[in-house]
Amino acid sequence: MSPIRTPSRKSAKFTIVITSSALALTAVAAGTAAASASATTRPAVAAGAPQPALAAAAPPSHTLRSGPGGNASLDGTAQLFQQAQRASTQSVSGVGGGSSGSHRRHRPGTPRQIARGLLHRFHWSQRQFKYLNWLWDRESSWNKYATNPFSGAYGIPQAVPGSKMASAGPNWRTSATTQIRWGLRYIRDVYGSPQAAWDHELAVGWY
Repeated sequence: MSPIRTPSRKSAKFTIVITSSALALTAVAAGTAAASASATTRPAVAAGAPQPALAAAAPPSHTLRSGPGGNASLDGTAQLFQQAQRASTQSVSGVGGGSSGSHRRHRPGTPRQIARGLLHRFHWSQRQFKYLNWLWDRESSWNKYATNPFSGAYGIPQAVPGSKMASAGPNWRTSATTQIRWGLRYIRDVYGSPQAAWDHELAVGWY
């Protein structure tokens, strides 16, 4: 017998089957590698997530938004800052910007202050005030309700009768300003100055 054996049909079939299986495994491996390369090139997007190109950026918190009627209004902290500025401005200039708010009521001051402030209207210097102060301090102690029960003299200048002072104002009974105005007119017309009226007071006891 010869040492070289001819392969049988069964062996040939086995070889063909092995070869076909190897080719199939090679194709599967190649397809898997291609799929992996494709996945690496294009990242996967989760199901239901918006596409990156269509995602809208959130508006900043301090941008202008369009309010009702198309008017722009400040949002967030910027709007609060604007309101604080308006409140600060109104505290200085008054509500509405055109009014100065509630005005402080003017107080005329004490009777002595009123008299000192009226001296310039009669063309007298402030040096005349000391004589006027001595005169009316002696006559009435600058009391607008002072009354002399014997002569009927009334008020700061001790007008006789007190109704004479109505020529300076209808409120002569209660207004120190009205009484002082009348008294200064009387001193000017009769004596010329408070100093001269005081000198007469010292000499006679009245003016």
